[in-house]
Amino acid sequence: MEPRQDGKREFGEVVIDARGVVKTYDTSTVEVRALRGVDLQVRKGEMVAIMGPSGCGKTTLLNSLSGLDEFDSGTVFIEGTDINRMPDDKKTEFRAKDMGFVFQTYNLLPVLTAVENVELPLIVSGTKPKVAREMALKSLDRVNLRDWANQRPAQLSGGQRQRITIARALVNRPAIVWADEPTGALDSATATEIMDLIVELNSEEHQTCVIVTHDPKVAARCHRTIHMADGLIVREDSQAQMVAVAAEH
Repeated sequence: MEPRQDGKREFGEVVIDARGVVKTYDTSTVEVRALRGVDLQVRKGEMVAIMGPSGCGKTTLLNSLSGLDEFDSGTVFIEGTDINRMPDDKKTEFRAKDMGFVFQTYNLLPVLTAVENVELPLIVSGTKPKVAREMALKSLDRVNLRDWANQRPAQLSGGQRQRITIARALVNRPAIVWADEPTGALDSATATEIMDLIVELNSEEHQTCVIVTHDPKVAARCHRTIHMADGLIVREDSQAQMVAVAAEH
């Protein structure tokens, strides 16, 4: 994967502002402190990678920042909104309207066609079916999959399924896209294609992207990389530093 060539791109105001975030999992035998007081700020239009060993808290942080999981203490403001104080129904609506999600496992519903999967967040947020279908088809156009609109996930390749996931994540033109190992299930060539697409869409739409990854080549495509260990952010690398690391792999 080649590093992106953004030059000295200017970013906007802080849109993700996390302070002192603590998350503990209490099992029957042990208490696990998954997040131990994390501070993180991300600006509008940034692509930020989160890296670290398994169990370090990467996915827990992403889920806490995006409102998928509750956390024990601390604050997370998304565009000035304190998500931990929102009722569940408002939080669900907020995610459907203002956020997009891309997962390693695609999370596509197998009984729905590609276009039906893409339009789902719009239907959930109350968009009229005719409008939702038009927007979903346009989103499939953006990822070059309109011709596969009526195919179900089982009829598509892994790369095509991930493109559908990206189309679904972007269909509502969200302010923030969250991605958890978006290339983890793909071969290297397809992974490069998917990252090319994410970088292109970020450059065009200026969405903020937070990407959990184990791959330094993916991180090298982002503007900066946050490294985690034992539930804490321990280091931050610039894109140039991650390009150098990726070259060694």
